[in-house]
Amino acid sequence: MQMYFIAIVLPQDLNEKVLKYKNLMLEKYNCKVGLKSPAHITLIPPFWMEAEKEPQLIADISSLSNQLTPFSISTNNFSAFKPKTIFIAPSPNDQLNEVKNSTDEFFKNNSLYNIKIDTRPFHPHITIATRDLYKKTFHEIWSWFAEKKFQEQWTVEGISILRHNKKNWDVIYTSQFKTL
Repeated sequence: MQMYFIAIVLPQDLNEKVLKYKNLMLEKYNCKVGLKSPAHITLIPPFWMEAEKEPQLIADISSLSNQLTPFSISTNNFSAFKPKTIFIAPSPNDQLNEVKNSTDEFFKNNSLYNIKIDTRPFHPHITIATRDLYKKTFHEIWSWFAEKKFQEQWTVEGISILRHNKKNWDVIYTSQFKTL
């Protein structure tokens, strides 16, 4: 069994900008969890699956993506799930919500993967620091991030599958949305 998740991965140039903040959190506060994956917006959280199903998962994500079209996402600075997570907040985006709904619907109706769909409201975010961010330092860290700007825009052109390598998350496949 391997662990996977489905996400929108940011382009490399934006990943490098996000990485600067993740590295800052490592250097100043020993926060490592955010560094285990590239900058992304989670669509389907981590799940376990037999590695033999991976080619079918790739084919299914490709098929799902062929029904979707590219769209733009903008970020709206930093935000937090107090007191444990600091993240970059995407601006509200109907197309992103549509991709999330399509992805959830696909996996809800596909018993091959046995994925439990999260019933909580979708709250897209690009994590900077999370599980190893401690309450005692959160307010100090948050007061710094609250003053910072992070306003970027990019075009989402596909969905990625990430697989855990027992240390970090690797992008193993990125689909392409249909072109108009």
